[in-house]
Amino acid sequence: LAASLSLVQAQTKEADRLSAAATAFQEIMDTPDSSIPTDLVERCECIAIIPSMKKGGFILGGRYGKGLVSCRKDEGKGPWGPPAMIALGGGSFGLQIGAAAVDVVMLVMHRDGIDSLLRNKFTIGGDASAAAGPVGRAGTAETDAYMKAKILSYSRSRGVFAGLELKGAVLQQDRDGNQNLYGKPVGAKDLLISAQEPVPNDAKPLIDVLTKYSPVRNRKPI
Repeated sequence: LAASLSLVQAQTKEADRLSAAATAFQEIMDTPDSSIPTDLVERCECIAIIPSMKKGGFILGGRYGKGLVSCRKDEGKGPWGPPAMIALGGGSFGLQIGAAAVDVVMLVMHRDGIDSLLRNKFTIGGDASAAAGPVGRAGTAETDAYMKAKILSYSRSRGVFAGLELKGAVLQQDRDGNQNLYGKPVGAKDLLISAQEPVPNDAKPLIDVLTKYSPVRNRKPI
């Protein structure tokens, strides 16, 4: 009985994470004139969402959150596939004080931007080039920074939405989260590349939101 209760609690935790991610992405895209440019959403291969990432500190700071990433099926050309659970963390040094919770969205513009995660983890800005993404429905990716970056990142805190600099943050698989969601051990490669698992019921609202803004990748890579 205790084991069954623990499993239900774990599944509920992952369901809450998926629901929060779907809500955050929908609210960001609904923001007039300050959302993620739809042309970038249509170009990206994967989308990672970290709802309510915690950040703060006093001189020495840190950030940590759990979320998910979903990639397009059929070598990046098809519909959104089953999500893989991820964790994002990292430290920082500088003039800072206080704490905050922010929603983080990352557009993975090239498939090799996620390759290191398939092995275990990677450092944003180190193993994969990154840039703070442009904001606004009319925003484009014409600058060299946007064209070369494998990951474009965004954040929303207290209603303020903007591009986010995540250099130095570490993105890694949340294997426990995957097991809780799928009921068995499953790796990120099986989810993001092979798409071997069906989309869990708890993840369908999130996939529906992503599909609403980009059913398939209908633009060439940057």
